[in-house]
Amino acid sequence: MQKNHTIPKRAEVDPAATWAVEDLFPDEAAWEKAFEEVQDYPQAMQAFRGHLAEGGAALLDYLKTAEMYEKKILRLDGYASLRADEDTADTQAQARKGRLFAWLAQAESETAFALPELLAISDQRLEEEIAEEPELAGYRRYFTQKRRRKAHILSEPEEKLLAAAGEMGDAPQSIYGSLVYADMKFPSVRDMLGNRHELTNASYATLMQSHDEGLRKNTFVQLYEEYEKLQNTFAALLNAQVKQQLFFARARKYGSAREAALDRTEVPVSVYDNLLTAVHDNLEAMYRYVRLRKKRMRREDLHMYDVYVSLVPGSDRVIPFEEAKQDVLAATAVLGEEYSQALAEGFASRWIDVYENQGKRSGAYSSFSQVHPYVLLNYQDNLNSEFTVAHEMGHAMHSYLSHSHQPHVYSSYVIFVAEVASTCNEALLMQYLLQKTEDKKERAVLLNYFLEQFRTTVYRQAMFAEFEKIIYEKAEQGETLTADVLSGEYRRLNEVYYGPDMVIDDEIAMEWARIPHFYYNFYVYQYATGFAAAIALSQRILREGEPAVQDYLAFLSGGCSEDPISLLRRAGVDMTTPEPVQQALAWFGELVDELAALLEELR
Repeated sequence: MQKNHTIPKRAEVDPAATWAVEDLFPDEAAWEKAFEEVQDYPQAMQAFRGHLAEGGAALLDYLKTAEMYEKKILRLDGYASLRADEDTADTQAQARKGRLFAWLAQAESETAFALPELLAISDQRLEEEIAEEPELAGYRRYFTQKRRRKAHILSEPEEKLLAAAGEMGDAPQSIYGSLVYADMKFPSVRDMLGNRHELTNASYATLMQSHDEGLRKNTFVQLYEEYEKLQNTFAALLNAQVKQQLFFARARKYGSAREAALDRTEVPVSVYDNLLTAVHDNLEAMYRYVRLRKKRMRREDLHMYDVYVSLVPGSDRVIPFEEAKQDVLAATAVLGEEYSQALAEGFASRWIDVYENQGKRSGAYSSFSQVHPYVLLNYQDNLNSEFTVAHEMGHAMHSYLSHSHQPHVYSSYVIFVAEVASTCNEALLMQYLLQKTEDKKERAVLLNYFLEQFRTTVYRQAMFAEFEKIIYEKAEQGETLTADVLSGEYRRLNEVYYGPDMVIDDEIAMEWARIPHFYYNFYVYQYATGFAAAIALSQRILREGEPAVQDYLAFLSGGCSEDPISLLRRAGVDMTTPEPVQQALAWFGELVDELAALLEELR
């Protein structure tokens, strides 16, 4: 780990390591011009009001016009969002994004007539319009997606009101982002030698992997002390987030916010419950892993700040970004030439914003902004960052292939399948690295890392999902989500998931405040289900070769041309059963035993 490392300002970062926002617009002036050109969007769409049932030509014209404007708006949104995330303290970039979102909320309220009008068309009349205009047959899946939720679509005035409320509904997430990424500052922390390290939300994970116990503890305590100072603000924000989701769910006549969230992606609530049941059935494997960690670290008491450090001393190998790229390319070569060429193009053409800078949004993500995918990283030259490259480029390639093989209307995929492509890449990278090494210590490092992926992606995300389920149920029963309520539930779940050999430090009760995904509306469970599906698919690819590869590429290219359960089933995994999660966690238990035996050999 670098001593006294400082984080550069955005202007100091090598442009070659930044994403090519100019592929969207060459400069702010071009964006402003394009924004001005879509101002007639509400008026253009209003011209179709009352005419969608008049004939196939009118309906097709409406769909084509809506797609044209949607592509332009997505491009505007991509540029505004990317520039805002480059530096969250850049007030001009934040204002640009806010202006776009405010206009879009108003525009959506003025075009809210379309969905109720489409739903009002009888099945017979819709078939007649498709017969009049054969090109409409290509939209049959689109019509099914919209009309299947007919019971939850309101009248035109009500839909307009809900659309207008969208900007207010986004307020908790927006405020949370400004507070955490722009306004919160953390004191630097010292290691056991007295060296200072800059603490940010982005650097926290790297510092927690240090073998310097003093640095880990100081980082852990200092970070959560800062969050605790604002605990009532964070609780008010999360309470507001939950309440606004309840409002929209009830307005649309759903039984719960969870049902509403999963219905949007055509996923049965039973999939969520199956996940939690399967994880609880396999908690003993997690407890064995905790005991192994406690034994290997020779700790009388294992603390929450001990869970991220590698169990293999001297394993902090520096992995430059260039090496990570080559490993990811080699590991995914099994997916064929089309995949490999597009992935190489992404690395070469600045799809990626690589390194941390002051004010940059923490974490990592991938998004598609019409021209090509964009990936945000905060690369730290370590194994975790290498796997993050594989993960986010898995998302990017999923977007690239879906947009390349599907018409615009089906080119996006739902959140439920998003984590499958990313985690499959990670699983392929892990298998590649394990096969490449003959060194027992390096194998132990990789096994340790993979077990951590299981812990954080299946067990931890399932814990997040259970926490989210609980707090929504409390809110649905009329309870206010205070800091005490949230921290109490979060602490209790840590006790359940980590078991009797882990000290549940007081500070961990505040971790809920630093999890941005609680503002994504029942998103986190999909990390765990996606991981389980990805494990099954990666093993099938490596075991069966070309037939499995073709099935998997068809899945990646499928967008939303089918419901997500069907897409995954075609690829070779059935998520309506608990079997994929059970199998993944059974393998987790086997890997715990393998690592334990390997560590004994290395003593």
